[in-house]
Amino acid sequence: MSLHSNLRKIKFRLGYNPKVEKCSKFRKYIPEPYDSVVLLYADFELAWAWRYSKAFINNKSEIGKIARRERDNIPGILSLCDKYNAPVTWATVGHLFLEECKKENGKPHPNIPRNKYFENEYWKYQAGEWFDDDPCGNFQDNPEWYCPDLIDKILKSKIKHEIGCHTFSHIDCRDEVCTSEVFEAEINECKRLAVEKKIELKSFVHPGHTIGNLTSLKKLGFDSYRTDYGNILGYPVKHKSGLWDIKGTMELTYRKYWTVEYNIKFYKTILDRAIKNNSLCVFWFHPSFDSVFLNNIFPEVLSYLCEKSDKILLTTAGEYTCMLNKNN
Repeated sequence: MSLHSNLRKIKFRLGYNPKVEKCSKFRKYIPEPYDSVVLLYADFELAWAWRYSKAFINNKSEIGKIARRERDNIPGILSLCDKYNAPVTWATVGHLFLEECKKENGKPHPNIPRNKYFENEYWKYQAGEWFDDDPCGNFQDNPEWYCPDLIDKILKSKIKHEIGCHTFSHIDCRDEVCTSEVFEAEINECKRLAVEKKIELKSFVHPGHTIGNLTSLKKLGFDSYRTDYGNILGYPVKHKSGLWDIKGTMELTYRKYWTVEYNIKFYKTILDRAIKNNSLCVFWFHPSFDSVFLNNIFPEVLSYLCEKSDKILLTTAGEYTCMLNKNN
């Protein structure tokens, strides 16, 4: 085992990761009779997340592979959620709602203005046109870019999941990059498409944790957004915009530097700490995760959540923020 892997274990065992916040008035955030609340978020993106990724520059075949793996995984994820009564908040890229799209006067989605070139920690967009990779086709021929079929599967699940918003085309939302005009056009297109499926979008996740345009987000009818300023077992904070800031706790993924058994222990221990400290625990994942996680780790995490259902309220971001708005 590597030194890096051992240091991660030590930091975890000492309680430094995730960081635990304390609150004497935790009942404002954790309802009776529960000791903890857990939210599960899926960042549902297919190929859209990876177009300008620094990790996949000039590697479209790998991007397609990730998107197809995500498609392959989702039926299994939904089956596990049904089995263990686990609702998920699906932060969904709006373009995925489409069955098809076409260029208009040679331009994809001319109703949506574009951000200028930018670079952030994960992406580098410095050439071409923002929608260059949009196939302007349909979900049968280009399943990496559209998935109304999967959204329908989520909506028809036995468990009541939530469809949240992840912008229309997976943009950088930071105020210094994204104008309110671009942001609001993206979100309004998401809302238009969601209404066609009788969905009201209330929960938001900024792509790549690029937090920004919060005033616009509130104006457009949202209640919350998820942040990732560090792994935290804590409590939501009411932002001055009126939105709830839902602090992320840990990404659910297969940490290959540990054994499968230790991965399972890692997530179960985080849940035990959430119960002990009366915390909100926010797990999030990319549905394109490794098959080892889907088949060997995720079932154990969901089973443990189900086993602890007398102590843990497992709910969606939308249901949770409704509760917060009533109690605070």
